[in-house]
Amino acid sequence: MLFTINQFYIIVGILLATIAIFTLLDKNHPKRLSSGIFWLIYAVIFLVGNWLPDALVGIMVIVMALLAGSGKVIGGKHQQPDLTQRQQDAKRFGNKLFIPALTIPLMAIVATLLPKGFSIGTLQLIDPKSATIIGVGLGCILALFIGALITKSRPTQGIHEARRLLDALSWAIVLPQMLAMLGLVFSASGVDTAVGAVLTNYINLDYKLIAALIYVLGMALFTIIMGNAFVAFPIIMGGVGIPILIGHFGANPAMVAAIGMLSGYCGTLMTPMAANFNIIPAALLELQDRNLVIKTQLPSGIGILLANLILLYVLI
Repeated sequence: MLFTINQFYIIVGILLATIAIFTLLDKNHPKRLSSGIFWLIYAVIFLVGNWLPDALVGIMVIVMALLAGSGKVIGGKHQQPDLTQRQQDAKRFGNKLFIPALTIPLMAIVATLLPKGFSIGTLQLIDPKSATIIGVGLGCILALFIGALITKSRPTQGIHEARRLLDALSWAIVLPQMLAMLGLVFSASGVDTAVGAVLTNYINLDYKLIAALIYVLGMALFTIIMGNAFVAFPIIMGGVGIPILIGHFGANPAMVAAIGMLSGYCGTLMTPMAANFNIIPAALLELQDRNLVIKTQLPSGIGILLANLILLYVLI
């Protein structure tokens, strides 16, 4: 197989290791040792995580959490063109700047739409199990060279820009993976069963309105706590949706699932734990208020959540 997901893990690991070395060698960085160690640990997990004992990887993740939680992971100072220079560059390159950005989703679409088992001769091109992610990875590599060609910069400039962006995003970039692992832990430990037992024992769910309210709000609140609707969904669906709404009231499973996921997404709009949606964009846009994205989305999240409650109650 020509392209597999593990190859891109290695590329990401090499990039992170390079950034870690640059950080460790940066004498002007106020927290170069702790920040460098953080990114170096992250790089090692990407590079050789498959071959390390699970317990050791767990310890490494805990060390990363301690470094981030104690404020030891911060960004360095990077030289950037002033506003006037950036405006001149934007005017000079014009819409060409969108070409690298559009290359990434285009490659993802192409990789996804390739027939399963697509091959050149006897060599299969892309692992069908991870076609979309591989497409994104290929798109990023292609976009790097296209961007260098358009701006007449060296491809190595991409490493320095990656470091600048990584410093801007800081430890929040690790949250999506952390939350995904948390969801697996919750599912394996039977949290959905425990939640269902607590709700049925202490709350009278024989009334449609109360059942709908607990389901919709529970989905949003769990998402707010854990930052990921896909983590909250199996817990609330298994604890309330299936036994109460579907089993007791006979609601349509597709309708319950759809409204449940949308309610979870409402929680996503309202939590800093959904770092990839709410914190990372604020860092990329260099907003002074890191919570401005959440504050802007809050009315929409509450409004859609209320609409979900009414819709679920009517359709049960």
